[in-house]
Amino acid sequence: MTSHHSAAPSRPVVDLFSADGRLKAIPRKPARREALLAHLAARLFETGRDYREPEVNQALLTVHEDFPALRRYLVVGGFLARTKDGAAYRRQQQPGSPGGAIPAVA
Repeated sequence: MTSHHSAAPSRPVVDLFSADGRLKAIPRKPARREALLAHLAARLFETGRDYREPEVNQALLTVHEDFPALRRYLVVGGFLARTKDGAAYRRQQQPGSPGGAIPAVA
């Protein structure tokens, strides 16, 4: 196994972060951004727990100063759900799961 070329060079999300764990930039490419958002959602937010907006901002600030953009991308991308009044956020199951195939635990 010498040189193996993958059709789409998907660089690991880790490349987007500097050594201190902060995000160098928010990727412009949608696929790349999706990968980043999935990573951030999994790393910063627990499932099944509500976060107030300041908590969300605080968590996102640990990776990048443009937390409003990251928060918006997370909500629009379906990684975080927001209550109608915008007061609370909750991590969603992965948006790409076919028809929400994750069984609800009784």
